[in-house]
Amino acid sequence: MKTILIADDEPNVRYSFKKLFRGGEYKFLEAANGQEAVALVTMQVPDLIVMDIEMPVMDGLAAIRKVKTIAPHVPVLIVTAYGTTERVIEAMRYGAYEYLEKPFDVERLKSLVNEALLASASAAQAGTMETGRNQTDDQDSIIGSSQALKEVFKTIGRVAASDVSVLVVGESGTGKELVARALHRYSDRGDNPFIAINCAAIPDSLLESELFGFEKGSFTSAHANRTGKFELAHKGTIFLDEIGDMSFSLQAKLLRVLQSGVFERIGGAKSIKVDVRVIAATNKNLEEAINRREFREDLYYRLKVITITLPPLRMRREDIPELMRHFLARYGLEYGKPNLTINTEALEKLARYSWPGNIRELENICKQLVLLSKNPVIGPDLIAGTLHELSPEKSKRATAGFGTLHIDNLNEYEGVLFKTVIEHTERGLLRTALLHTRGNQARAARLLGISRVMLHDRIEKYGLRKDNPEPDY
Repeated sequence: MKTILIADDEPNVRYSFKKLFRGGEYKFLEAANGQEAVALVTMQVPDLIVMDIEMPVMDGLAAIRKVKTIAPHVPVLIVTAYGTTERVIEAMRYGAYEYLEKPFDVERLKSLVNEALLASASAAQAGTMETGRNQTDDQDSIIGSSQALKEVFKTIGRVAASDVSVLVVGESGTGKELVARALHRYSDRGDNPFIAINCAAIPDSLLESELFGFEKGSFTSAHANRTGKFELAHKGTIFLDEIGDMSFSLQAKLLRVLQSGVFERIGGAKSIKVDVRVIAATNKNLEEAINRREFREDLYYRLKVITITLPPLRMRREDIPELMRHFLARYGLEYGKPNLTINTEALEKLARYSWPGNIRELENICKQLVLLSKNPVIGPDLIAGTLHELSPEKSKRATAGFGTLHIDNLNEYEGVLFKTVIEHTERGLLRTALLHTRGNQARAARLLGISRVMLHDRIEKYGLRKDNPEPDY
C-alpha cells in the first residue's frame, strides 16, 4: 500500500484528493501547513507528497527544502492556483517532481500520481542508504540522487508500465542493465522472466540460435530441440545489450519479431508467437552505424520508441560518496572487512578523477581498496595508488577555467544537452568565483553580478563547499 501525504491548508482540497483516489490501495497522511508536513515526513516517509505552495506557518517552498533534506528521493507534486509564477519555477528548482494547477485536471492528476509513484519506487533503490536498509544483498540497485539521475528515475516511472520498446544509451559502465531491470521490475511484467543477453559477447554464428532456438537435426551438433531466449522470455522482458554489435542479417529477423511477435527456430517450419517486451542498450552511435550501413534504420526506430540516456559518472560526481558507501558495504562484507569507511579527503580525490570506466571502474577500484586497506578508514594515500592520475596538462586546464566538459557523442545527450552544458558551465563558474574570493560570498556575488540570494541558492543546488570549493575537473 502506497502512502501519500497531502499538504494543503484547504480541508476540501484534501478531502477531494482522498475521494478521487479512494479504493484501498492508498494510505493518506494530511497536513494543514508546511510545518505539519515536515513533522509527518520526519515520523514516516511517504511514497509521494502533494503540496500546496501557499500555506500559513510554513509555505510550500520552505517545506520542500526541508523535506528534501529528510527524504531526498520522495517525489513532491506542487499544487498552485498560479501555474506560471516564479514561485513554481523556484519549487521545481528545489526538487519538485511536477506542478498541478487548481482546479485539478483529473486525468492529468491521476497520470502524474501514477508516474511519480513509479519513479518513487525506482528512486527508492538509490535511497536505501539514507533510510537505513541494507543494500549489500541488492545487486540491482540504481545508486545515486543527483539531478541527472533523478531525470532517469522520472523517465523510468513514466514508461515502465507501458509495453513500448526502450533504447538505453550511455558509455560503458554506466549501468544500462540496471535501468532495464528497473523498467521490468516496475512494469506489469515484473513477476515474469527478465532475460539479458550480451550481443557482443556471443559470436554471430551462435547468437541467432541463442535468441530463437533451433530444431533437432538443423545442423551437425543439433542433437535435440533447443528453446531460445525469446521463448523463455514469453510474457516478460528481454534485454539486448550492445545491440549495435548485432549483424545486419540478424537485425532483419529481430525486426520481424518486434513487428509481429512471430519467428521460427533455426531449421523449424512452425511459426512461434511470443509476447515479449524488448529493451535494448548500446554505447555506440547507431545513427552513424546507419550511415555506414551497419545498422538497419527501420530497426533503430522500432527500438527507440523511448530513449533513456544514462549520464557518465563525471557528469554526476555528487553520487560518488553514496556509490562508495554502497560498494564498501558490499565488498567489505564479502572480504571480511565489514566496518570499512572512507574519509572526506579520499572522497574529494575520487571526485576529481575523470572516470573513463564510469561506475564499473569505481566498483573495481573499491574492490582494490577493500583488499589493500590495512586501516578501518580509507584515506587519500591509498586512493592515489589505485587511480590513473590526471596528467599535469589536463589538471592545469581543468583548474584554470570554468570546468572542462568533454562530450564525445552528442547523440547520447539527446534532449538534455543544453541543460547539461549550462549546468556544468554554471557550476564551474561559481567554483572559480568562490575560489578567487576565498569563499567570500558577498564578493563572489558582486564579481558574478548576481544577488547573494541567487548565489546561495546555486551553492546549495550544486553542493559546493562555501569555505573551500574544489575546482571542477
